[in-house]
Amino acid sequence: MARNDTLDLTRRKLLLGSATLAASAWIPPVFAASSGIGSRINAGKTRPAISPMMYGGFIEHIGNLINHSLWSETLDDRKFYYGVIEKAEEKPTDRRAAMGFVHKWIAVGPMSAIALDKDHPYVGEHSPVVTLDGSQERGMAQHELALKSGTPYNGRIVLRADPGVEVTVRLVWGSDGSGALAQEIPASEKWKTQEFTFNPDVDTTGARLEIVGKGKGRFGVGAVSLMPADNINGFRADTLALMKEMDCHILRMPGGNFISAYDWENTIGDRDTRPPVMDPVWSAVQPNDVGVDELLQFCELIGCEPFWCVNTGYGDPRSGAELLEYVNGSADTQWGAKRAANGRREPYGVKYWAVGNEMYGHWQRGHMSRDQYTVKHNLFVDAMRAVDPDIYIVAPGGFVDEMTTGQGIFIAGQPQVEVGSERDWAYGMLKDSWGKFDALSTHAYPPENKRFDLKTGKLFDVTQTPNEWTHQMSDRIRTMVDAWEQYKTRFPELEKGHVKVFFDEWAFHFQDDLKGALAIAAAFHEFFRHTDFIEMAGFTMATGWLNFDRTQSQISIKGRMFQFYQEHFGTVPVAVTGNSPTPKPRYPIGGDQPSVNTGGDTYPLDVSASLSADGRTLAVAVVNATGEPHSFALALDGFKAKGKGRRWKFTGNDADATNPLGQPPQVGAAESTFDASTGSLAIAPISVEIYRFERA
Repeated sequence: MARNDTLDLTRRKLLLGSATLAASAWIPPVFAASSGIGSRINAGKTRPAISPMMYGGFIEHIGNLINHSLWSETLDDRKFYYGVIEKAEEKPTDRRAAMGFVHKWIAVGPMSAIALDKDHPYVGEHSPVVTLDGSQERGMAQHELALKSGTPYNGRIVLRADPGVEVTVRLVWGSDGSGALAQEIPASEKWKTQEFTFNPDVDTTGARLEIVGKGKGRFGVGAVSLMPADNINGFRADTLALMKEMDCHILRMPGGNFISAYDWENTIGDRDTRPPVMDPVWSAVQPNDVGVDELLQFCELIGCEPFWCVNTGYGDPRSGAELLEYVNGSADTQWGAKRAANGRREPYGVKYWAVGNEMYGHWQRGHMSRDQYTVKHNLFVDAMRAVDPDIYIVAPGGFVDEMTTGQGIFIAGQPQVEVGSERDWAYGMLKDSWGKFDALSTHAYPPENKRFDLKTGKLFDVTQTPNEWTHQMSDRIRTMVDAWEQYKTRFPELEKGHVKVFFDEWAFHFQDDLKGALAIAAAFHEFFRHTDFIEMAGFTMATGWLNFDRTQSQISIKGRMFQFYQEHFGTVPVAVTGNSPTPKPRYPIGGDQPSVNTGGDTYPLDVSASLSADGRTLAVAVVNATGEPHSFALALDGFKAKGKGRRWKFTGNDADATNPLGQPPQVGAAESTFDASTGSLAIAPISVEIYRFERA
């Protein structure tokens, strides 16, 4: 074993971000294979600093994504959008349908005793009413509730009842219903909110909540809630703490495609009186509990910059301006006063605003032609900047690479969208909306092991090496870079660097495993190569940084890779060259094939380097997506290093290794020291390693 690869066992730490691993069996030995690769790092040739927003995230109300991960409500359909049904439904096997599946309320007693009051509902279109005849308990129940031990559960219920009717709320658990807690709830003939508390102190996913009455007469239920008492402003204490640990610098929300049919006014005020609505985009009911105030306060709780997306689909400029006034206006403005009445006197001061989402896409509600949309965009921006002239506007870009690979309108025989053509959405924004935005957004979700055929306009299957697979995401970043370079020839003002790109939706390989983490690292390296104009990146979804179920959670492998770079990489990118160029493209340039394959000139390794803000530390990050060890010679120009440095190795047993929820981790980072004077580094298979040199 070479001297520079000797682990300092007295200082070795096995880390998963900031969490210590209990075992080291998954850490492979350190290799010193001779690969003939040479790399030179020029510390004097820098690029603009990496924006902290490059480690941003994106969340969207897709079905229950937010409601079942960040929000602490135990009950589904708590305002009875679906009323009460006779028997439970099976969860769909279709992935998209399953995302919006909710447990509905089931009748206790005869279904014929339950009606829906549409004349005087408490919230929404109807409220259930139960008729009692004195013979039995009747009402409703919700099954398959997840409870955790160690915390009470606080509830509230909105009731009305005829005189003499007794209403009981009962929490039941155990396979035979052996565990039960009950509380009688006082009720009057008018809607009234009553609170209750249960302390089951049990871990289960099979509990049920019953709302039943006895006597003669009728009772109605308007809304009901059950939350663990340790919630923080309605959010789960565990996932909130993990999101804070993630140190997310900017979070785009609440959509996404969801936004184009979203009415923000339904999401403010008393949560019990916000109407539940069917989201037509994702075909799922939204209770509107996690609304404008909740999401903005969530960002405050985790120390994150909010980046709010405005509905330019079915929305109109007046609504956008009123939303902005609600969020940023003083308490003496019309909408600022409504915010103050809802409990928040001080403005939120949101700076970043996405005016529209993917409006170039025919799937967007309210989609229109490019030339019509630029007029609408300009109207939105004028109305919003009249309310707050200091906001930062991000407009939907639709670059030619994105428009070609499925985001645009396909024309038979013309699959590739050319720069400056009628289908080039970004060109239209630059031409007709210049000055009405500060950045253009772009999105990319490359499908695994597929390529876009520029002749047919269809995807076809390909067989790829692990290295090619790992760089599919970074290649899509580079296709956007190629497009940007073409736009600069049409719009020379872009050369001044005032207009930025927000890559505010990106993801590849939604499974949480080691190889997916390597793809994230390779994407980071490509982002870092273009800090002159890529200002922000929003990972889809930010909840992907977590592994969770309804009661427990942990930071995922994806999340650990984000932490790995934030904690150990630098902030000022420097030039990296090498003697082993990445192979030339196998496919015609255009669509999802960039002009140059990503990874740099240290193939098959992908090397990126950066200085700390004070210039005292040089970090070298290396992605080895192959199953073999590789070493490379390293020369440092403009940086004299001390003889000993620190190294962090992120790896696991194999490329498919995972960290199942609640089990000992199989993937993570290990720290050691290395000899920085030898001029070579050895990289383990399927790993990402960061070497930190200290200036002498």
